Amino acid sequence: MRILIADAFPEEHLDRIAAAHDCAYEPDTTANQLTDRIGDREVLVVRSTRVTAETLADARSLRLVVRAGSGTNTIDRDAASRLGIHVANVPGRNAVAVAELALALLLALDRNIPDTVADLRAGRWDKKRYSRARGLLGRDVGVIGLGQIGLAFAERAAALGTRVHAVAKPSRAPETLERARDIGITFVDDLTVLARTCDVLSLHLPSSDTTRHLVDRELLAHVQPGTILLNTARGDLVDEDALIEAMDSKGVRAGIDVFVDEPGTPTGTIDSRLAAHPHVYGTHHIGASTEQAQHAVAEEVVRVVEEFAAGTVLHCVNPEAADFAPSAAVSEVP
Repeated sequence: MRILIADAFPEEHLDRIAAAHDCAYEPDTTANQLTDRIGDREVLVVRSTRVTAETLADARSLRLVVRAGSGTNTIDRDAASRLGIHVANVPGRNAVAVAELALALLLALDRNIPDTVADLRAGRWDKKRYSRARGLLGRDVGVIGLGQIGLAFAERAAALGTRVHAVAKPSRAPETLERARDIGITFVDDLTVLARTCDVLSLHLPSSDTTRHLVDRELLAHVQPGTILLNTARGDLVDEDALIEAMDSKGVRAGIDVFVDEPGTPTGTIDSRLAAHPHVYGTHHIGASTEQAQHAVAEEVVRVVEEFAAGTVLHCVNPEAADFAPSAAVSEVP
C-alpha cells in the first residue's frame, strides 16, 4: 500500500511500516500542505494535523485515515464517510499519559507549584504564601466521562485518598461498572448533583455536538467556590467565557491542557484570555506526549495498517463509509 505519515512517528515503528509498504514520512506537514502531499496515497496517518473535507475530496486514492490517538475531531468524518474513506483511531493507548497529566495539574493547583517555582527563579522567598494549601486527602473528585482515560484518572485520584464520583448511566458496559466498583466510585444522578457535590471536576469526554460547552454558565452556577476544574480532553467542552466569569466571581481555578483557539502547529503564538488568566495553570496540549504513550500508540497504528492491508478496518469510527467503499471487513473491537 501507499502510505503517508504526516506527523511525528517513532522511528522503529516507522521502519516496520516502510519495510512492508511504500511509505512517505512527512512529519512537518500542515493542514494546508496535506492535499499536495497525499497525492495517490491510499492510507494517511495523522496525529494533530487537521484533515478537512476539501483535502479528502482531492485525495482520489485515499481509503483510510488513521488518527494516532483516540479523538477524531480533527478529521471531517462526515465527508470521509460520504467519500467511502474509513477513519480509524487508536483508543486507550495514551490513557495513562493523559490521566497522569490531569493528576499533575491537580497537584500543581493544590500546592501552587508553578508560582512557587517562578518566585524562586526570580529570587523571591515567600514561605508564608506557599504554605497555604488544602491538600487532596478526603476531597470529592467528580470524573466526567468514564472511558479509559477517565477511569485511569479515577484510579490515581482514589489512590491519593480522594472520594471519586461520576454520573450514573444505564448504558455503561459491565466491565466499566466492575472497574468503577473496584475503584470505589460513587454514582450520582446528574451533572448538577456532581457539580454541587465535588470540589474537583475532571473532564474526560470526546468533542461532539452533545458535549460542546458542557461546562457552561448553568453548570458553573452550581459549583462550590474554589472548585478546581481540569480539562485534558477537548477545548470546546468548556465555555471559556463562562469559566473566566466563574474564576473571577467564585474563585474557581483550572488546570487546562486544551484551548479553543490553540495553534494547529507545534510552535507558534496563542492569544487566549483563558490561558492568560491567573487562576489557570495551562499546558501545551501535551496530555498524550510521553514516550510510553507514543510508542504504545505507534504500535497500535502499525496493527491498524497491517489489518487494513489484510482487508479489515480495525477501530473504525465511521462504519457507514463501507456503504460507499470497496468491500472490507469493519471492526470496532478495541
